[in-house]
Amino acid sequence: MAGALRLILGDQLTRGVSSLKDIDPKKDHVLMVEVHDETTYVKHHKQKITLLLSAMRHFAEELKQEGLNITYVKLEDKGNTGSFTGELHRAIKKLKPSKLIVTEPGEYRVRAMMESWQDEFNLPVEIRGDDRFFATPAEFSEWASARKELRMEFFYREMRKKSGLLMKGKDPEGGQWNYDSENRKALSPKEKIPERLRFKPDAITKEVMDLVSQRFDTHPGSLEKFGWPVTRKEALKALDHFIKFCLPRFGDVQDAMKGSEPFLFHALLAPALNCGLLLPLEICRAAERAYHQGHAPLNAVEGFIRQILGWREYVRGLYWHVMPDYSRSNALDATRPLPEFYWTGDTELNCLRNCVKDTMDNAYAHHIQRLMVLGNFALLAGIRPSEVEDWFLAVYADAYEWVELPNVHGMALYADGGLLASKPYAASGAYIDRMSDYCSSCRFSPKAKEAEKLCPFTPLYWAFLERNRKRLSKNPRLFMPYRSLDSMAEATRKRHLATAEAFLSSL
Repeated sequence: MAGALRLILGDQLTRGVSSLKDIDPKKDHVLMVEVHDETTYVKHHKQKITLLLSAMRHFAEELKQEGLNITYVKLEDKGNTGSFTGELHRAIKKLKPSKLIVTEPGEYRVRAMMESWQDEFNLPVEIRGDDRFFATPAEFSEWASARKELRMEFFYREMRKKSGLLMKGKDPEGGQWNYDSENRKALSPKEKIPERLRFKPDAITKEVMDLVSQRFDTHPGSLEKFGWPVTRKEALKALDHFIKFCLPRFGDVQDAMKGSEPFLFHALLAPALNCGLLLPLEICRAAERAYHQGHAPLNAVEGFIRQILGWREYVRGLYWHVMPDYSRSNALDATRPLPEFYWTGDTELNCLRNCVKDTMDNAYAHHIQRLMVLGNFALLAGIRPSEVEDWFLAVYADAYEWVELPNVHGMALYADGGLLASKPYAASGAYIDRMSDYCSSCRFSPKAKEAEKLCPFTPLYWAFLERNRKRLSKNPRLFMPYRSLDSMAEATRKRHLATAEAFLSSL
């Protein structure tokens, strides 16, 4: 009797993934496919496509060496139908399996596809939960349904208790749940930035790079600086390097930005984590060990673990809790088209130019660049949420809809009206000046008195508050900004609004 067919997706590159558990090497068959639909539903960055295809090919080789039966369909293979459903049709016709086993996907559109397969193929389809996360979607929904207001901090505390990470019995390590207030320091000009571990492309990766260069030449980004880990062995080396050389300083300056340093002390582990080469628990345990061994301070370790155990779990739970309607909201009625400079970097604003350049060079920008520069500008300028979301999904190597959509739609753009964030993350040029060195080499300045020299983020900030007064003025976290706006001299206020309007018209 034929065994089961087990489909592995490109973000499920974990040997212990649920769809591979209890596999019978003698009867069962593994299917992995590279399909056109998944590389082009947005114009993914060349490095993102390279990372996933190379990691998939390496993972398939490891499964073959283990002795598993595997069919691997390359993008360029003759007969490739270009879709998951089409490739399953071909595999089922050839192998005649008894059933199809899959692990639940990270994106709603793929889940809907999976749920149609039983009827499509007239074959039992077993969709298993993805146990690589700390919480299931059902657990999050149960937690969320019992609350009038959702806030990550309280969910994070539940995850700390459940996992035991940074806990002393029932109490948090150090007596506090959150050390975020200690993690907002600016970067000293004398700060020595560690050299980051990057990985030289091997033969498989080079083959993929050639394919991507030819087939996706119109997609954004460059392959010149590609150095992401594409195997679990490389990903574990990247984890060790971060823990040893970067984690001790990560906490203090995690919100800082520096024009010549795209990586600073950040982990650079999300691309490997989100495709399955690393697991969240092993990353958090490694950071926790560094604290207990005296290698890294508590504020750094707690801040790092919170990003994975707290924020990553929270946005995933929220995504499944509110989909599919979530992306359709536009609470601030933002309708302006995405400016071309998000793709080209061709703008006089040095902060935006740097962040776009980092993004196109590396398929990466750290969380403050994404939220407080690229996201903040889109928020202040009233850019249409769907266009901003498609851009973020396309250009970052760690971007999948389940993590990208809540972060951009809710956190950066406040398009959900406050479901995810308690206030819009809007800031003027003064914030960027305080947390970076971008302003020192920009033709604009947050401190300039003349309208033509004033950083556009500042008038855009005040214009944003004025434009959204009816929606936002009663938000208690915006009391001080509105108080400042209302106490502003009328001539100054009008000048800011006029400057903002002129700048937006120039886009």
